[in-house]
Amino acid sequence: MNSLLRLASLTLAVVAIATTSLHLQAQGAKKRIAYVTNGVDPFWDTAAAGVRAAEKEFNVKAEIRMPPKGIVDQKRMIESLLAQGIDGIAISPIDAKNQVGLINEACAQAPVITHDSDAPASKRLCFVGMNNYRAGRAAGKLVKEALPNGGKLMIFVGRLEQLNSQQRRQGVIDELLDRPEQDLEKMQFDPPGKALHGTKYHVLDTRTDNFDYARAKANAEDAMAANPDLDCMVGLFAYNTPKCLEAVKEAGKIGRIKLVSFDEQDAVLEGIAQGQVHGTISQQPYFYGYHSIRILNALAKGDKSVLPKAGFYEVPIVEVRKANVAAFRAELKKLQAAGK
Repeated sequence: MNSLLRLASLTLAVVAIATTSLHLQAQGAKKRIAYVTNGVDPFWDTAAAGVRAAEKEFNVKAEIRMPPKGIVDQKRMIESLLAQGIDGIAISPIDAKNQVGLINEACAQAPVITHDSDAPASKRLCFVGMNNYRAGRAAGKLVKEALPNGGKLMIFVGRLEQLNSQQRRQGVIDELLDRPEQDLEKMQFDPPGKALHGTKYHVLDTRTDNFDYARAKANAEDAMAANPDLDCMVGLFAYNTPKCLEAVKEAGKIGRIKLVSFDEQDAVLEGIAQGQVHGTISQQPYFYGYHSIRILNALAKGDKSVLPKAGFYEVPIVEVRKANVAAFRAELKKLQAAGK
């Protein structure tokens, strides 16, 4: 009997030690955090630098996914990450309204936040990004600087299914038509496809390209051909203004057609330095990546104190003009180097 008792006690001790060891290993294991973009673009390379910097600082394993083929690809990537037992996901929804179900499914399995573009109707825990509507109004102010006497313009964007592009576009329109500022929770959007006229500024149309760079350039060429008196082009996604710039150069209309941009592609920053682009609104995507990983790492460990008030961690915009473009480029290079 004593032998049986000793054997049972020894077995229990071994099990206890093994359980404790596994628990400690689990506690000490690096959290696996996924950062899912809405496409492939140099814009996301800067965000990825922020992801890598946070990966080192917070001792996590970060996995970056960039869907090359849109919403179907993004869905496949998210489902694969969940099947692998990912500890947290940051998603930039391609179509917020129609991806609520997918995001909520992910929320049931791991902490989920959105970045760059939000899905406020979902159960995501917070959104990391800029106030896209106010950023759009800031871009509208750049247009007013470039065309103080007014004029005709067109807006160019990858797609309008994303909430960020809808808000950004509306901000530009409301600013140029001198409308009062809207509340993000109760926004009204002007449908695309018809011209909008103010006392000085006229928004002739909004052209989309679905992330097709050749089509983006063709849209700019077609706009100039259809509107010989076009005064300004506004690009809402990172690659739009570079493609507009190519088309304007080839048409010999540099200086005649003003260009206003978003983000910080090299072609845009060089264009600002050379006086070919009036200015750009930087979202500072490095901080989208950095703060997404910081927040998700804490959430994966059960720490909800990192969640921002009202579920929105706002990354401030930077307005870049010729006067500050050199300093901005220098700081951008430092941030990009920090993520290598």
